[in-house]
Amino acid sequence: MYFKQFFDEKLAQYAYMVGCQANGTAIVIDPMRDIDQYIDHAAKQNLTIVAAADTHIHADYISGLREFADRGVKVYASDEGDKDWKYEWLRGSNYDFELMNDGDEFYIGNITIKAWHTPGHTPEHLSYFITDGAAADEPMGIATGDFVFVGDVGRPDLLESAAGQENVMEPSARTLFGSVEEFKKMPEYMQIWPGHGAGSACGKALGAIPESTVGYELRYNNSLKSASSEDNFVKFILEGQPEPPLYFARMKRDNKMGPALTDGLPNPERLTLKQVESALSQSNTVILDTRERNEFSAEHLPGSLLSPLNKQFNTVAGSYITEDEEIILVVDEHRLNEAVRDLFRIGLDKVTGYITLKDLQIYKEKGGEMASLDSGTFETLENRSDGNVLDVRKASEYEEGHVEGASNIAHTRLLPRKDELDKETKYYVHCQSGGRSAVASALLKREGFDVVLIDDEFANYKRKALA
Repeated sequence: MYFKQFFDEKLAQYAYMVGCQANGTAIVIDPMRDIDQYIDHAAKQNLTIVAAADTHIHADYISGLREFADRGVKVYASDEGDKDWKYEWLRGSNYDFELMNDGDEFYIGNITIKAWHTPGHTPEHLSYFITDGAAADEPMGIATGDFVFVGDVGRPDLLESAAGQENVMEPSARTLFGSVEEFKKMPEYMQIWPGHGAGSACGKALGAIPESTVGYELRYNNSLKSASSEDNFVKFILEGQPEPPLYFARMKRDNKMGPALTDGLPNPERLTLKQVESALSQSNTVILDTRERNEFSAEHLPGSLLSPLNKQFNTVAGSYITEDEEIILVVDEHRLNEAVRDLFRIGLDKVTGYITLKDLQIYKEKGGEMASLDSGTFETLENRSDGNVLDVRKASEYEEGHVEGASNIAHTRLLPRKDELDKETKYYVHCQSGGRSAVASALLKREGFDVVLIDDEFANYKRKALA
């Protein structure tokens, strides 16, 4: 059996290729939208991808299932759960597909793949037992998707907190408890191949180790250990979950109804200085600056959004840009493809143009209009004579300690909640260390607010407060 784990660092997402080397066929489980990466890898291993499967309707990225289906690859998806969470784009289509229920099996050469209904994170969620028929007649591991992670389990609140369904958070947590009880019955030697790792917003305490075993997780996974009783588990699993990024609701919708098919990655053009000037006046165009916050604060194109090309790039861009807006990137040319691919993975396809950092410098030297972002430290905040404090950390961080009188809106939820703020008031925006407050400040300034970025460590404020 051939086994390969693919990892996307920014989304902390794992996809899996499982292949039968005897007949040269393979399946990809939980593929991302840019399926060329899997096709290329399979070819290097003398494998042909003949199937693809999703564990559930994903919330944090566009699935590659439809891209595979459109290329004639057979796809497998869940038919479990209620009527509201079905793969609508498959039902009645001409694609080669099979809808799976608990206990259903299919084969890739000598490999048996068996569906196991593990609801809770979502109602339709499936995990997949993998058996290498050439060596054994029992599964060696489980592709658990967003059911069990290393160190955590999939959060059961997203249908309510991200997708907008009402009063489903606690019932989902209780359903998840039932799935956990079944998990406890699995052989301890069985390997766990999770759908996400550390950094994903699909849980609150995911580990960075890429795989585990049932036995290890039963011993050291705090979410599983909390399942000593149903009520204890529900309380533990719902407490302290981070606010989901704004784009999660759109991902749920698109993966359910059918992601748009494309001819591949967007191919933005390098803009001339005149085109840059024209873009500044277009209401439906977003300039997304991928530099570090200190460079952005010093000078940037007026109205730009900030999203440094780091692990938070997708989260910030997906929370601040809508699918209908055209995007112009300010980016190092050698990282252009990376940025375009990252945006493509979360359904932001309208990347129409870009300028390099050298272009930006030339634009400035030729007298092009530039803007800056006011910034200061917590000392600035303490000495202020006007304005309000806006804390853009998670609610759980805010509750652990905050500036007296500060308002709290998580940076990933700021766009839909901006109307709660007053444009006649100056806002001093802070987070834990300046990263989240920088992107939030750029958004608020673009929306016409008077902001000061507190580019400082919150620990400095706490030390002074305790002094």
